[in-house]
Amino acid sequence: MTTTVPPASARTTLKRHPERGDHDLGAIRAFLDSQFLCHFAFEGPEGPLCIPTCYGRIGDVLYLHGAMASRIMVATRARTIPVCVTVTRVDGVVVAKSAFHHSLNFASVMIHGGAEAVTDFEEKARALAAITDQVVPGRWDECRPTKDAEINATGVLRLSLSEASLKARSGAPIEAKEDEGGPQWSGVIPMSLVAGRPDPVAERDLPPSVATFLDRFALPS
Repeated sequence: MTTTVPPASARTTLKRHPERGDHDLGAIRAFLDSQFLCHFAFEGPEGPLCIPTCYGRIGDVLYLHGAMASRIMVATRARTIPVCVTVTRVDGVVVAKSAFHHSLNFASVMIHGGAEAVTDFEEKARALAAITDQVVPGRWDECRPTKDAEINATGVLRLSLSEASLKARSGAPIEAKEDEGGPQWSGVIPMSLVAGRPDPVAERDLPPSVATFLDRFALPS
């Protein structure tokens, strides 16, 4: 991958292997749409925290959710707080002849910015629908209607994609000159996220959203 537009900020400037980076928003959006799990880090009252959660995207805004009583939701009630969100896909383990040159084939998006609480009811409902459909596309409309009390009981954060970068590695191990031709095995072990068989329903009973999810994360042929 190559950098197609200037970095959005000093925080998203790729300093280690910048040739593997991409700041194009189209590529960032596409990658985010292909995943559903993120980790977001922030400074909590007891120190730094890193929390895994699902997310949803609407335009150039990423939405995160959590219980209203969670530390991140409590912290954002009064102010916008700086966060760093990462989304990562591991494609393979790169095994080199030397331990030093072992690596991963991967793609990862990192987003910096200020997370702010969503207080508008309609925006919160749209965000929760986006988060649900990010994981299982089409599931929101298959569920029974969400109650207002359930929406009010859920905290939602908004984060702009204005400071985001995509970084990826692919290909074979990079060997040191002195290791070329050595007896040690080297290569790439492919990795992927694969969906298992749904439990307990039979395949004919699966709703369209679940069938789509299974196709999305089917075992590679």
